[in-house]
Amino acid sequence: MKASQFFISTLKEAPADAEVVSHKLMTRAGLIKKLGAGIYNYMPMGLRVIRKVEAIVREEMNRAGAVELTMPVVQPAELWQETGRFEKMGPELLRIQDRHGRDFVVQPTSEEVITDIARQELKSYKQLPKNFYQIQTKFRDERRPRFGLMRGREFIMKDAYSFDRDQASAKASYQIMAQAYRRIFDRFGLTYRAVAADSGAIGGDLSEEFQVIAATGEDAIVYCPQSDYAANMEKAEALAPAGPRGAATQALAKTATPGKSTCADVAELLGVPLNTTVKSLVLATDEANEAGEIVKTQVWLLLLRGDHDMNEIKVGKVPGLAGFRFATVGEIEDHFGCKPGYLGPIGLKKPLKIVADREVALMADWICGANEVDFHITGVNWGRDLPEPDAVADLRNVVAGDRSPDGKGELAIERGIEVGHVFYLGTKYSKDMNATFLGDDGRPAFFEMGCYGIGVTRLPAAAIEQNHDERGIIWPDAIAPFTVVVCPVGMDRSEAVKVTAEQLYADLLAAGVDVILDDRGERPGAMFADWELIGVPHRVTIGDKSLKDGVVEYQHRRDPAATKVAVADILAHVKGRMAV
Repeated sequence: MKASQFFISTLKEAPADAEVVSHKLMTRAGLIKKLGAGIYNYMPMGLRVIRKVEAIVREEMNRAGAVELTMPVVQPAELWQETGRFEKMGPELLRIQDRHGRDFVVQPTSEEVITDIARQELKSYKQLPKNFYQIQTKFRDERRPRFGLMRGREFIMKDAYSFDRDQASAKASYQIMAQAYRRIFDRFGLTYRAVAADSGAIGGDLSEEFQVIAATGEDAIVYCPQSDYAANMEKAEALAPAGPRGAATQALAKTATPGKSTCADVAELLGVPLNTTVKSLVLATDEANEAGEIVKTQVWLLLLRGDHDMNEIKVGKVPGLAGFRFATVGEIEDHFGCKPGYLGPIGLKKPLKIVADREVALMADWICGANEVDFHITGVNWGRDLPEPDAVADLRNVVAGDRSPDGKGELAIERGIEVGHVFYLGTKYSKDMNATFLGDDGRPAFFEMGCYGIGVTRLPAAAIEQNHDERGIIWPDAIAPFTVVVCPVGMDRSEAVKVTAEQLYADLLAAGVDVILDDRGERPGAMFADWELIGVPHRVTIGDKSLKDGVVEYQHRRDPAATKVAVADILAHVKGRMAV
């Protein structure tokens, strides 16, 4: 491709609404142009990146035995009503009507449609296993679209769905996909981690997220540097402390803490470590009748160490706490006789259920609220001052330095951007939609399903968050819009420069290299600034002066300076650097 034939539209400044690096640089480099909130035109330079991502994904999915199809962007509501998601999914699901008043949705994902295909087309166990995938446009009506392609409303996703005869086969299909995903992300040339993820209501352990490591990532990734353990923050288990509970050494005392309502403030006032304090979190669960009317409410008190944070996913798995909500001020005052900030488990006005985190259950001589404004209780001990808790559970987010659940070291935490997810679904959708096949015993059985997603348009943004500098983007070779740019200086004034540039361009094309020749006649400074901003990884500069010495200049986008290379050797040099 020659630059004069292509479309290059770089900007000196990022738009005011661009908050993260990828959004700023993708807009400045002319990869995307905003059309509406969370909706972008993929410009020619950006589309080349997306197509390269798609090509790698498609190759590896095909290699893994998946079969490509395409499902409609607009889908009949009837299918979504079968699973209940038409009502349950909420405002993120864009619902529309045709001229006849029939309901449709704009697909955010396609479990319903693919399950409908399976129940119509897959009749026998002899047709299994099957894995169908598509690379297709999706739409989710995000409340607050932001960060460019990181959290847009319209996006391209690869979604795949496996169908198997039993759990053992489904788990085998899952592992095939998990390995395919590792090959895909290895080929992208990005630093990533595959981390264990929470399986939600479906349960089980077969769920992994693929996270591109980036300081700006939205997700916290927990891993053990001494082992292969990795999980997202929702999933990572906080082990119980080793050893028995310590003996009581302090007397119970009501202590004045005027104006100090947080654990940190109380610890500072009393001159004690924050980890000797206990925070009180008050939740509630409601029981409803068939009419949806609340007939019973249970209030819960969760106790966590003052320096720890509650993990809502873990809390929701505690028996009885599924579907919990935070208690109202009225409920709190009714049970504690005090406003939030000074709450504790001693001296309650009404009984409730107490769940202690594993750490708290083994604490001695701890500090909590006194259920009286401006007062806390010190020297609290289980058994002596209050009964043992109703339940003990892992309620918290892990922190760096915690013991790894695999027993092989301590945990560390870094930030990541989720770009892929593999997930075992089981029979959730096949049962809802009565999707069955005839087993080898002649009886109908529900399909065992898995789903596997990759954010095709999100991935380039994640790559930029990981690979950039003050000058612009630094693309990995595999997904760069162009792998090599040839920059002739004064091509319109020097026949030698023109001939050398066009010959190198032709040689690179013949070698199968994705190259662009910048024949626009731009000044060297402007030309270099454009390609550094766009992030093409390999640049060859050809100038009249250097040609007289029989050399051209090569510079990788990460190199601090250019290297002089003999004209006769430049093709081999570029190909050699590409192989690194």
